[in-house]
Amino acid sequence: SLAYSLCFLLFAEIGFAAEIQHGFIAFGSETFISDSNGNITWRYPKATRDGWLLPSGNILLALSKSKDYPGGAAVEINKEGKVLFEYKGTQSEVNTVMALENGNILVTEAGAKPRLLEVTRDGKVAVDLALQAQTKDHHLQTRMARKLKNGNYLVPQLLDKVVREYNAEGKVVWEVKTPHWPFTAIRLENGNTLINCTLGHLVIEVDPQGKTVWTVSNDDLPNKPINDACGGQRLPNGNTVITSHHAKANQVKLMEITPDKKIVWTYTNKSNAGIHHFQILDTNGESLKGTPLR
Repeated sequence: SLAYSLCFLLFAEIGFAAEIQHGFIAFGSETFISDSNGNITWRYPKATRDGWLLPSGNILLALSKSKDYPGGAAVEINKEGKVLFEYKGTQSEVNTVMALENGNILVTEAGAKPRLLEVTRDGKVAVDLALQAQTKDHHLQTRMARKLKNGNYLVPQLLDKVVREYNAEGKVVWEVKTPHWPFTAIRLENGNTLINCTLGHLVIEVDPQGKTVWTVSNDDLPNKPINDACGGQRLPNGNTVITSHHAKANQVKLMEITPDKKIVWTYTNKSNAGIHHFQILDTNGESLKGTPLR
């Protein structure tokens, strides 16, 4: 395909062979699954902001606001598109979705009263937690909030340039300032936090004290491929995959970077639609094990 031909040319230019390929699900103005050969195996006709391919094979999605969902929504669907769960947002946007071990669905609502919710499968709000975020720009309040193993919630707050950890009572128990708008915040197994900084075109990793221990930016990479570093994922091999949300047709939309800042995989396609977030599903056809760090 054109996408993988371009990948090979890029690899040849910077001096290594294309040996890694990934299957993934992409969220954005186009929602689709690509296998490790670059073939689109599934599409969904609505724009999305966050999502997961669940172990059941169903797909959990945060839907962008639309005529049908003026406040955005969270839905679980099967591969045929049948809606199995639905929560309609009550404010400006729904920007997070996550299936929790207790059976609830985590969502965030952006709006005049930014909040984080846990919604039961029958649509009842089990947790309603106010977020301490600016309200002058609803779109730039929060993105990929995640519930942590300790029961707290990790929330990137874009325009505030801060990542905050809230406990179950809504108290901020940890925070770190960021050099640009934080979009993805991932609590790693070692206690560090990986943060993608959108239009800063960089990714940072901070330790529990907030000290930056690793960064990657366009200054570290050939041809400056990072263009709006939105979604991210830390792979089991220690590499980091990031998306360039503003990348257009035939530009690098996803890339895998080693800890020593070498690009070992890229993805491009012929669409101008950006990838907002993603989930790597497999490497060379072998499924990734465990819960994705994303």
